[in-house]
Amino acid sequence: MTEPRTTARGGMENSFGFRSVPAGEKQPLVDEVFHKVAKRYDLMNDLMSGGLHRLWKDAMVSWLNPPKRAGWTSLDVAGGTGDIAFRIVEASGHHAKVTVLDINGSMLAVGRERAEKRGLADNVGFVEANAEELPFPDDSFDAYTIAFGIRNVPKIDRALSEAYRVLKPGGRFLCLEFSDVDLPMLDRAYEAWSFNAIPAIGKAVTGDADSYRYLVESIRKFPNQDDFARMVEAAGFERVTYRNHSAGIAAVHSGWKL
Repeated sequence: MTEPRTTARGGMENSFGFRSVPAGEKQPLVDEVFHKVAKRYDLMNDLMSGGLHRLWKDAMVSWLNPPKRAGWTSLDVAGGTGDIAFRIVEASGHHAKVTVLDINGSMLAVGRERAEKRGLADNVGFVEANAEELPFPDDSFDAYTIAFGIRNVPKIDRALSEAYRVLKPGGRFLCLEFSDVDLPMLDRAYEAWSFNAIPAIGKAVTGDADSYRYLVESIRKFPNQDDFARMVEAAGFERVTYRNHSAGIAAVHSGWKL
C-alpha cells in the first residue's frame, strides 16, 4: 500500500496494478479483468462505493450540461455498460446521440442489452475499439467523456491526444476518475477499506478477488489531481480544471479544445 502514484511525467503502460509488466502486455491483462467482471460490474460499483459512483456520474453529466437540441454528439470512452451515455441522453431530453466506445466486447454486450431495455437504442451506439486509436475522423464530436476508465489505458498520453483530435473546435473533455483523498484521517480509512474490503467483496460476489485487487492497485497508482491536469494540458486542452468529490476519492477533470 506504499506504491507511489504515477506523476505527470510518467506513464502507466508498464504497470498492471503494483506489478511491472513488459511493454504490450498490460492491455491483454486489463481485458481479461473486464471480461471477468462485466456482468457484475455495476453491482460491484455500488458495493465498492456505497452507491456514491452514481452521484459522481450525475455530477459529471450535470457539469457537461448537454444541450437540449438535435445534432449534438458525444463520445463516451471505456463506457461499455452505458452508465454515462444513458445519463447524457436523458439530460439532453433525448436529443443527444452518444457513441459508446470500449475495447472490451463483454462490457459492450451488457451496454447494448441495457440500452434496448431502456428504450435508448436509437440514441446510443456501441463501438469496440481502442482508446489509443479512435476509429473516427478529426473534429467529430461535441464532447468526449470517460469515467473510471482512463487509468486502465496503457498509454494515457496517447488516449488524451486522441480525445483532443476527435473533438470539434469548442468541444469539451470530461474525465471522472478515482483520485487522491485530501483528508488525512479519511485517506487512511479509505485505503484500508480499498485494500482489505474490496477484494473480499469481489470474491464473495463474483468469486474473483484478483480482478478487484488490480482495480484497487490501479487507483493507487493513478496520478493525483494536479498531475493529471498537467497531462490533460499537455494534450492541448485549455481552461483545464477539476472538481473533487467526496474529499477527493473521485475527481472530474474538464478541458476544452479551443
